[in-house]
Amino acid sequence: MNEPTGTDHQQDFPGYRTPTLDLLVREDARVWSQATLHTDRGDFTGLILPRSETADADHVVLKLDTGYNIGVRADTVASITIHGRKQANYKIPEKAFPYDPEKPRVKLLGTGGTIASRLDYRTGAVIPAFSPGELYGSVPELADVCNLETDKLYGVFSENMGPEQWMGTAEAIAAEIEKGVAGIVVGHGTDTMHHTAAALTFMLQDLPVPVVMVGSQRSSDRPSSDAAINLINATRTAASSDIAEVMVCMFGPTSDEYGLLHRGTRVRKMHSSYRSTFRTLSDVPLAKVDAAKVTPIRQDYRKRRDAKTVTLKACFDDRVSLVYYYPAMKPDIIDSLVDNGYKGIIIAGTGLGHVNKPLYPALERARDAGVHVYMTVQTLWGYVQMYVYETGREIMGLGVVPAANMTPEVAYVKLGWALGQSHDRDEVRDLMLTPICGEITDREPHNGYLVMQGGLPEVDEFISEHWK
Repeated sequence: MNEPTGTDHQQDFPGYRTPTLDLLVREDARVWSQATLHTDRGDFTGLILPRSETADADHVVLKLDTGYNIGVRADTVASITIHGRKQANYKIPEKAFPYDPEKPRVKLLGTGGTIASRLDYRTGAVIPAFSPGELYGSVPELADVCNLETDKLYGVFSENMGPEQWMGTAEAIAAEIEKGVAGIVVGHGTDTMHHTAAALTFMLQDLPVPVVMVGSQRSSDRPSSDAAINLINATRTAASSDIAEVMVCMFGPTSDEYGLLHRGTRVRKMHSSYRSTFRTLSDVPLAKVDAAKVTPIRQDYRKRRDAKTVTLKACFDDRVSLVYYYPAMKPDIIDSLVDNGYKGIIIAGTGLGHVNKPLYPALERARDAGVHVYMTVQTLWGYVQMYVYETGREIMGLGVVPAANMTPEVAYVKLGWALGQSHDRDEVRDLMLTPICGEITDREPHNGYLVMQGGLPEVDEFISEHWK
């Protein structure tokens, strides 16, 4: 339960005593008071917040003017000066979007995630809360870009997005395209955004308009939030770009100078907290987007066309697993998947696509049981090349199919999508190895693999020229 704070609660909880409560009662300091805490380490000024249910009872939680929260130990506080009290607002009012007949019509579909979230001070966690309409209420600049219509499909964090939501989102997008929208924006949590981007790419083919996935690494209550800029960039892309593909729109550099548009089958989240977390692997991004325009980086993208039709193939067999090989892996890992009825396995192998010999009998049993097994590389960049070494040739002899340069996550999504259409081995192989939208490329560009390793003189010199 929440710790009661303030004199108005004291009589209701006569036996409920903690160091924090004793301090706040003594100083007549209530939650949501603007206050200065005078401590043996100096003064701290901010807004007194409710204590999280999972936090200890020894600290006063204070939101500083910078927007960040700190905990101040109650036993270090000599006195508290109260400057006033604020009303707690947990909700941003929704606003009707202003209509301009000269602007294109864009549909914002909400699924949840940090871009559609607020801080719940009861638990101290970020929870899905903003509806798309509330997002507009907090980002009025969207009205300068388009006529925005909103619909909340789901309200979940991205770890709870899966095949059911992928198919539902694809169907919703197809329905909106048939209504003639100029573009689609999908608000999504960042953790599994690259999975959903791949799924939508396979499920929505021959798109006539942009489908732009967008999220944020930091929630809207934080000063460093990237939510508003990402949303504006994504909406601008959906409204005016001629790139008719599924894309991910997030920060390019760590600053807010511009965003990048990544192809939905070549993008991956690469850092847990950086705002510039998404990267295009084994290729280069599609375009840059800023407050003024969308600037293509490459020209081989699918172009916007004047149509209201899309090829919808919303299917998925979730009896698929993604297994990262590790040294000394035991065959029971593979056997357990087969015994539990899985129909497809993606292996992220070492090097050019290898596993150890003890797994061979399990792979053979999987093949004989009709399980479809595909090999990717856990290096993420590069191609599976199983003809180079004897190990690779032996593994192919056991029925394992090399998946070119698909990333492990994209291969997992594509295999589930393929098995949703057929279980015939040849048909599945044809679906898996026929490129749909960049998941398999003929070659990597010379600048498709850049790891900017810090500490090297030439890299530090380059970074110093571009650091914002």
